[in-house]
Amino acid sequence: MADLTGARGLPRRRTVLKAGLAAGLAGVLLPGLGACTPENRPSTLTVAGGEPGGFYLEFSTLLAESLQRHGVADDAVALTTGGSLDNLQHLLTGKATFAVALADAAAQQLAATGTSDVGIAALGKVYENYVHCVVRKNSGIRNFTDLAGRTVAVGQPGSGTSLITPRLIDAAGLASAPAGAGAGAQAGAGARAREITISVVNLGLNDGLDALQGSSVDALFWSGGVPTAAIAAANKEAGLAFLDLSALIPAMRTRYGVFYDRVLIPEGGYEGTPAVWTVGVANLLLCRNDLDDGTVKKTVELLVDHAQELIPRSSLGLQFLSPESLINTAGLPLHPAAAAAYRTLHG
Repeated sequence: MADLTGARGLPRRRTVLKAGLAAGLAGVLLPGLGACTPENRPSTLTVAGGEPGGFYLEFSTLLAESLQRHGVADDAVALTTGGSLDNLQHLLTGKATFAVALADAAAQQLAATGTSDVGIAALGKVYENYVHCVVRKNSGIRNFTDLAGRTVAVGQPGSGTSLITPRLIDAAGLASAPAGAGAGAQAGAGARAREITISVVNLGLNDGLDALQGSSVDALFWSGGVPTAAIAAANKEAGLAFLDLSALIPAMRTRYGVFYDRVLIPEGGYEGTPAVWTVGVANLLLCRNDLDDGTVKKTVELLVDHAQELIPRSSLGLQFLSPESLINTAGLPLHPAAAAAYRTLHG
């Protein structure tokens, strides 16, 4: 992936974007943009983020600050949430104007809403999420099948991690059940005929890291950027390792869709750790499909022209706001005004 963090490439962002958008928007008939003047701009915008210590909340906070700084709204705030699934509900119920969410979670929500008048639309792919399977370095766990008979933290309810982890377990041909459940309890698609092999607990990033360091769980699943600040801090304190999940991608794509890619956590992405392949999922910035055109247009312009303001300080710059990939929304439809804005930037 290209390094997108530094100011070196920013003066040419429009040039690069124009080249990247030509194929993606060729032949698309797009409506005109609605006006967004100081008189009709929203007084408050909210961005549904994620857990403290993770990229979602950090990115959402930076976006809110940028929306306010550049006058898209009089005020903008980021919301602490459980993650992707939680964010989608905040969006649909009107508690949030924007939300960050994984593409697989967004696709599941889109299928659920179907032809409903109120649905979701994308403003762009803002970065790549990396699925982390984190273990203690001295645990002796070296691959996914070593998790059989172990207890793992699979994300808190409402998070994208809580959606993808059961899919990973199923793709590995394993079954799972809540920790402490009886022998008859089983979870995961296709697991009914299989013996329970993994015990799962719903813990988010920070509680999960505490449990991992305290040895009450053997692994923690987390979906986020590289490095995730809370994991980086725990690694320095306790010494962590990451499992290669890339062998599960073919089964994931066959069973659940083409949202899953092979991505590399680079050597040194976390201090003292080797490179490891894992599962990547596009992270999208979303809005409701009835959000006014002017707000959508100005937000897209921030993504393109002020990307340097939206990169969390902890980022290695491997996944953020690639001009050529903003419109690559994993099959999720762009808001019509977002598509029009990208076409304007192209032309």
